[in-house]
Amino acid sequence: MTNLKPFIVVVAAALLNEQNQVLYTQRPKGKPMAGLWEFPGGKIEPGETSEQALKRELYEELDIHVNTNDLTPLTFASQVYDEFIMLMPLYTCRKWTGLIFPKEEQRYEWVSISNLKKYPMPPADETLLDHIIQFLLYSRKNT
Repeated sequence: MTNLKPFIVVVAAALLNEQNQVLYTQRPKGKPMAGLWEFPGGKIEPGETSEQALKRELYEELDIHVNTNDLTPLTFASQVYDEFIMLMPLYTCRKWTGLIFPKEEQRYEWVSISNLKKYPMPPADETLLDHIIQFLLYSRKNT
């Protein structure tokens, strides 16, 4: 019998400001892949929808409140890591309340479309970048 890897589902958000910049957060020291940049989010808990989990995670990580109706599904990543297999839906979000305050003392930066690929990221996050770039280019053209 093969040694099966655990399958986990995490959810992430591409938070977008008025300048069409995307919020990146840096994984804090002591966590796996510390120092890499990522989209905020986290694991879906039992009984949660992906939107509920993202709403909870954004509050726990960044102290902001989002309405689940303001989360728009964009794409997903499927990634095989050494320890597990991960599925990660990505949502876009342009509206939230509160000021971003990183509760885990992680760094964050607003990143323009031309710099999205210049940050070291976990492989799953990297696979999402072309989708976000296309979304931002389409949004810019149709506004």
